[in-house]
Amino acid sequence: MTLSIDEVKVGVVREHDLFADFIEGLTDEEWNTPSRCEGWTVADVAAHVVGGIADVAAGNFEGLGTPEVTQREVDERRGKSPGELAQELRDAMKVNQELLSVFDEAAWNSPSPGGFEGTTLQGVEALYYDAYLHADDIRAAIGRGSERGEGLRCAVHHVAFELQKRSWPSATLALEGVEEITIGGGGDRITGDPLAFVLAVTGRGDPAAIGLDASVNIYAD
Repeated sequence: MTLSIDEVKVGVVREHDLFADFIEGLTDEEWNTPSRCEGWTVADVAAHVVGGIADVAAGNFEGLGTPEVTQREVDERRGKSPGELAQELRDAMKVNQELLSVFDEAAWNSPSPGGFEGTTLQGVEALYYDAYLHADDIRAAIGRGSERGEGLRCAVHHVAFELQKRSWPSATLALEGVEEITIGGGGDRITGDPLAFVLAVTGRGDPAAIGLDASVNIYAD
C-alpha cells in the first residue's frame, strides 16, 4: 500500500521541485484566484504546501496537517509572491533532502514524529501526496489540465492507506494504470480513473460518479 523507500525519497523531492517551478510562473491574476479549497486562494494553497515543507526542515513537526498549523503556515506567508514562495520551497527541500539521504531503513520504518499516525515513510509519502494534490487544486482553479504520472500513483497509495486507517470496508483498488492495491485484505473491486478516485476520496469530486458513497471521504467529520 505504501510506496517503497526509494520511490518516496526520490518522488517527494521531484514533486516539490515541480511545484516550485509551477508556482513561480503564475501571474498575479492566477495567484489571487479562488481555489476549490474553501476560503483559500491559489496563493494560500501554495503557502500551505511551502509552509509544511519549511516546518519539516525546521523540525516543527507537532500538529502538522491540523487546521491550526495549516492556517499558521498560510498566515505567515500572506502577501508573498510566487517567486518568493518558490525559493523558500527550494531552500527548505535542500535541507530535507540532506536529512532523508542519511536515513537508514530503521529510521524510515520508525514512528513518524509530530503525532502523524504512521511510520516516517508514510509521513514523507503524505508530503509527496500533498504537493501533488494541491498542485492539482491550483491547476483546477486557473483552468489548466491535471497532471498524472508518479504523483497520481503516490496519491492513490496514500489515500488507500488513509482509508485503511479509518477501517473503510475491505476493497481492491484496480484503477487504470496503477497496480492493484488491497484495503483491509481485499474485497470488492473498484475500477476506473485513478484521478477521479483520488478527488472523490478527498472530497473534491462526486463519489457517486464512481459508484461510491460519501463514506469514502477521508476528510469528512
